[in-house]
Amino acid sequence: MFENFVTEDINVGDATVHVRHGGEGTPVLLVHGHPRTGSTWHRVAPALVERGFRVVVPDLRGYGSSRGPAPTEDHEPASKRAMAGDLLRLMDALGHDTFSLAGHDRGSYAALRLTLDHPERVDRVALLDCLPIVEHLERIDATFATEWWHWFFFAQPHTPERVITADPDAWYHGDPQRMGQENYDEWRAATRDPAVVRGMLEDYRAGLTIDRRHEEEDRAAGRKVTPPLLVLWSLRDDLERLYGDPLAIWRDWATDVRGHGIDSGHHMAEEAPDDLTDALAGFFGPRSATA
Repeated sequence: MFENFVTEDINVGDATVHVRHGGEGTPVLLVHGHPRTGSTWHRVAPALVERGFRVVVPDLRGYGSSRGPAPTEDHEPASKRAMAGDLLRLMDALGHDTFSLAGHDRGSYAALRLTLDHPERVDRVALLDCLPIVEHLERIDATFATEWWHWFFFAQPHTPERVITADPDAWYHGDPQRMGQENYDEWRAATRDPAVVRGMLEDYRAGLTIDRRHEEEDRAAGRKVTPPLLVLWSLRDDLERLYGDPLAIWRDWATDVRGHGIDSGHHMAEEAPDDLTDALAGFFGPRSATA
């Protein structure tokens, strides 16, 4: 995977970020979701390099090989604001003052927070399989609670760690053929690490507490995504089925929004890499590199 990419661990303050980066041109930051690592982008990142982009692919703090401070009762170390700070300092370390940004699943919340807090740093942002956390929580019904029950199970103290680490292979399901063998191997090793399992659960605990409060504060202040926003969603997942047109919801959160569905299951970077690459490359470029 990631041939001709540099792989390194970069200290960004109170966290160490494991990152792969390569290519030349407009910088693009790709942020993975749960329960993946940055390797989920292994089919998309090289294709974007071929399209003339410089691509940066980190593991979020607590995921994969990135590490942050120990969890706290208020879950602040796992907040999307903390994750966004990691990403911002990572791009500083790599010499990129402004950049394009794409986040999937839980990574989309880190990307959203980075864009809301630091819009001057983000040229364009793509959010994949994402609605703001408060939009989900304010639409809870029996269908959501049944299908997205893991949000609330993961938020419980201690029990999820015991359940998952007792048999991670039974809990997490992956297909090496569909994912790619090296991506699968990296993902499987991460999900068998108790520290990673705890980090991923803290991400969800922060989501229902401190992250929700931050989004409520954004909305009360009238704060919106001001860089151009591309919203993509998996047509064989449930976002559109649950809520109808996601763009109708995002128009309350962004000043310039467009998007469409991708014919894929949830992990679109693995299942529909060509369509996703086309969508991202068309939205992000070509433009001159910014450093």
